[in-house]
Amino acid sequence: MKTILIPTDFNLESTKIVDALIQNQPAEKLNIIFLHAFKLSDSITDMLMLSRRSRDYENVSDAFYQKLSAYKAQYPEQIECIQVEYFYGSTVAAFKNFIEAFDIDQIAYPKQYNFTPINKYSIDPKYLTQRSGCEVLEVNLSEVHAPENLMESKIPNKELHTSKV
Repeated sequence: MKTILIPTDFNLESTKIVDALIQNQPAEKLNIIFLHAFKLSDSITDMLMLSRRSRDYENVSDAFYQKLSAYKAQYPEQIECIQVEYFYGSTVAAFKNFIEAFDIDQIAYPKQYNFTPINKYSIDPKYLTQRSGCEVLEVNLSEVHAPENLMESKIPNKELHTSKV
């Protein structure tokens, strides 16, 4: 089983990387962690309230969680677990500890990755991920072939009638 970390700003487009990962590693079961990184505040009050960061989960829309659940249902054989996590810190050493704690094997980015902060403390994780020593995988989302929901268009034989001209 492989654990893959995906930096995100929690927009629905960022979930498309799951299809690409499944197509790139179809035989391996995956744990997928969507991550957003925050720098620590200089305020003592903010530091004391760090354990009460449930308001950060308000940044994740219900539609995002529903999309993750849909992927879990769509790929039950390939996906063991999909979760959302936050990293608080701005040092490579702290990020390495995070990677070790979650047993991360790879970090996956879309090739056209653009960092979008969700609040004033958001930081671009690319600086941390490049120096983490963990394998970084760039995925081309334009090559993803998402399964299509096609309708059966065949007319049953019993409904076909011959016509006399």
